[in-house]
Amino acid sequence: MKEKKLIENLLICDIADKGQALGKTGEKVVFVDRAIPGDVVDVWVTRNRKNYLEGRVKELKTGSPYRSSPFCSHFGVCGGCKWQDMQYEKQLFFKQKQVADAMQRIARMSDLQIEPIIPAPETTYYRNKLEFTFSNKRWLTREELADKEIAAGYGLGFHIPGRFDKILNIDHCYLQPDPSNAIRLEVKAFTLQNGYTYFDPVIQQGYLRNMIIRTASTGEIMVIIVFHYEDAEKRNMLLKHLQQRFPEITSLLYVINGKKNDVISDLPAFHFAGREFITERMENLVFKIGPKSFYQTNAEQAYQLYVIAREFADLDGSQTVYDLYTGTGTIANFIASGAKKVVGVEYVREAVLDANENAVLNNIKHAEFYAGDMKEILTQSFFDRHGKPDVIITDPPRAGMEEAVVARLLESGANSIVYVSCNPATQARDMLMLSTAYLPVKCQPVDMFPHTHHVENVVLLKLRK
Repeated sequence: MKEKKLIENLLICDIADKGQALGKTGEKVVFVDRAIPGDVVDVWVTRNRKNYLEGRVKELKTGSPYRSSPFCSHFGVCGGCKWQDMQYEKQLFFKQKQVADAMQRIARMSDLQIEPIIPAPETTYYRNKLEFTFSNKRWLTREELADKEIAAGYGLGFHIPGRFDKILNIDHCYLQPDPSNAIRLEVKAFTLQNGYTYFDPVIQQGYLRNMIIRTASTGEIMVIIVFHYEDAEKRNMLLKHLQQRFPEITSLLYVINGKKNDVISDLPAFHFAGREFITERMENLVFKIGPKSFYQTNAEQAYQLYVIAREFADLDGSQTVYDLYTGTGTIANFIASGAKKVVGVEYVREAVLDANENAVLNNIKHAEFYAGDMKEILTQSFFDRHGKPDVIITDPPRAGMEEAVVARLLESGANSIVYVSCNPATQARDMLMLSTAYLPVKCQPVDMFPHTHHVENVVLLKLRK
């Protein structure tokens, strides 16, 4: 067996764009998990590539002055909140740097002024949606493996990174406010006590698959239980227990998923008790959230993001605004009061139905929403039919915009583009393509997800004269 290479006394000097720690040895950079800038570590090399190495920490020799004590007992095993051991101020520093690096290296816009990142007011219990998975073979930590009396047993929690078949049982999660933890623990206790089986994705057996909990700033709660197959007696027993134990649940639903994957977007959600939806409020607007609706998972920071987008759009009531990748129309409806007309475009048809419903709910009569492939919809005839955009707001997924969609933006002749992104690297790539006609004038990062490397960024681009 080939002996692993050990790098001794490696100084961690930076953070890479995917959140890994970065050190340098000789001609190569070394990407390391579970380290932060300022650490000196011994590293086992796990992968040797032409231009870089990957490794894992064997020993922390000297701790960084930026270290902080993790607050979660699952830290280091669970795939979330990987930066818990870094002071929050330094997290913000490296997120700001991530944006600056993308703008300079990828977009080639070194003179763009980047405003200081907007920190999250709450760094724990900030998410409004979590999905948990049932497993008949929970993940065991090294300490548990050493204890011969601990059986593998059932687990309800999160996937171990890179393992579709292993679930870490979660005792307490600091991501979602109460009663999320209480609901999860009660479901596990009740189902184990009553002999329910948990799903095994390898052999495709077991009754309970997933549980989704959504909370809102209005105090409303939605719970969705996903079963592998129908068993009306067991289903009703569990759901009635939840209804009685947690009368504060606003919307209780279930899904039957007999497929080989956990995706439920193509499956019906059946209403069991309460309402079929919950509501979220933002300023004077109300947004209806169904079991499959998309809504930003950090509502408080999403509000900050939308305020920035509205400020960058600089609307005076005379503009036609196109909101691309509109989802359920949250941004479109949020900025509608300042626009003459809003046109939302989205790939997912169900989301467009939600967007139209939210417009009706808020008495917004000058917003229209269309579903389809962005590059096929945004033709000259579409612009002629619905009005040339004065302002385009685009909020694409992490992969950014397709090149053909960027070409449609260039053809639009819009006076300004407000680009909202959860991935500064793909945002910068798209900005470089747009730079033939558009000049970036403002850039504002927002921290939506504390204790992770993820950062949102909003850029205003103006049509070159």
